[in-house]
Amino acid sequence: MSDIEDEGRYRAPALDKGLDMIELLAAREEGMTLKDIATALGRSPTELYRMLDRLARRGYVSRHGDSYQLTMKLFLIAHQRPQIRRLIAQAMPAMRRFTNAAEQACHLVKYDRGDLVIIAQVEAPGYWGVTIRVGAQIGLVNSGSGHVFLAFASPEEKALMYEEHEPMPYEVAPPGLEERLRDVRRQGYESMESQQTPAVANLSVPILGANGAVQAVLTCPFVRRLENPNAPDRDRVLRILVETCREISSPGEAAD
Repeated sequence: MSDIEDEGRYRAPALDKGLDMIELLAAREEGMTLKDIATALGRSPTELYRMLDRLARRGYVSRHGDSYQLTMKLFLIAHQRPQIRRLIAQAMPAMRRFTNAAEQACHLVKYDRGDLVIIAQVEAPGYWGVTIRVGAQIGLVNSGSGHVFLAFASPEEKALMYEEHEPMPYEVAPPGLEERLRDVRRQGYESMESQQTPAVANLSVPILGANGAVQAVLTCPFVRRLENPNAPDRDRVLRILVETCREISSPGEAAD
């Protein structure tokens, strides 16, 4: 039986409507009215009202006047997964020590079925720094974290990652990507200029599991601190980051 035939045989229209609304609201920064949602999905408001009401009552959607927005409930549910809880719990103390020593921010990235998601972050000490919000998705081929995941994957795993990943807007692979990935694998980290933010360098190091596979990637969006000439430079910050990841990857790390 083909995938198309299988999908038609096991359709769940009500569930599809609910998932369509969740995915639509997740992509919007502002709330949407029932009419807006119905128009965007090509359905009638009466067809969606009861489903939207149930989503609101279960806490997946919040209502403000006649506008609906997605809540953080799905994000919180995802973080209840034991392996993610263990990973974050183990990584956070080391991440805080890194930010204090390096005077830079850092964030922890997890790969899950095509998506690279920020699951934890620690801001830089002081008044300013570069941070990415928890829950944000980043590119696979144009980010330091993505390069590390690709570089340490087997050929079969890499092919699956390319197949599963839906490119982010303006996500473009840099020239000579495969050669660069070989360098990342050889040296054990990525150090590249950000393709999203000027004057920022992505320093990315893998966190390894007991089987040697990459469990997550710790990335520092490095910025040179002009107000403090004694702050660690890029090379020093990279060395601190490597040591931090070795600490997190030590025996007792979060398992798959």
